[in-house]
Amino acid sequence: MPVIALSRAAFRSIAALALVVTVAGCATSQDPATRTDGINDPYEAQNRQVHEFNKGLDKNIVRPLSVGYATVVPVEMRDSVNNFSDNLSEPGNIINSLLQGDLGSVGISSTRFVMNSTLGLLGFFDPATELNIGERETDFGETLAVWGVGEGAFVELPFFGPSTQRDAVGLVTDVFTNPLTFVTINTSPEQFVPPTARSMAWLNDRERLSGAIDSVLYDSADSYAQSRTIYLQNRRFELEGTSAAAEDPYLDPYDPYSE
Repeated sequence: MPVIALSRAAFRSIAALALVVTVAGCATSQDPATRTDGINDPYEAQNRQVHEFNKGLDKNIVRPLSVGYATVVPVEMRDSVNNFSDNLSEPGNIINSLLQGDLGSVGISSTRFVMNSTLGLLGFFDPATELNIGERETDFGETLAVWGVGEGAFVELPFFGPSTQRDAVGLVTDVFTNPLTFVTINTSPEQFVPPTARSMAWLNDRERLSGAIDSVLYDSADSYAQSRTIYLQNRRFELEGTSAAAEDPYLDPYDPYSE
């Protein structure tokens, strides 16, 4: 019968992220006003080490897997998996929109989830978008921003890539605020469906935007500084409600929730 359960792997990931955030929060932050570029990066030495690890992970595992995935799986099937993964994110969008006091987005995300889960066959198809009911994507990092929490220092997280202290806290919290994290069948294969779908969508996005991503990671003189600047610019534009982030072709190759 259904029970509240999290896999040991999920607990380990959450614990690791929580440790990073706690250590970062206890250290002395650098005032972004002291830098002409407005970047608050007091942990640059440690961040660069993590960046090199993430870069090696992308080069040796993620990028080859994304190419293989795109070669073996037809584009229509890959897009369906992306749709399914997006639909799994809708409960989190609903909760965060509610916490932000955005009732309009609550209604839109709820409508999308119901429509795509039924007419869209569990979300593998996206009839809501075809009816011009667009996704209102949000997260707990944005919720914290709405509540007035500052972005804090820049941090690069293992596997997840560029972030800030605020968004790192949001990333951990999003795991718990999405009901689908908990509603699983104990010790059954079904509990692995959401993370598997997200990973496959991640690989599809990595291959689709390989040119832009490779130019940042492998063609720039300082890939760490470049990815840091792009992440912060995109995130700040996104939280300001502008369309600039959507116009930038960069996609964080380490973020399994980037779609």
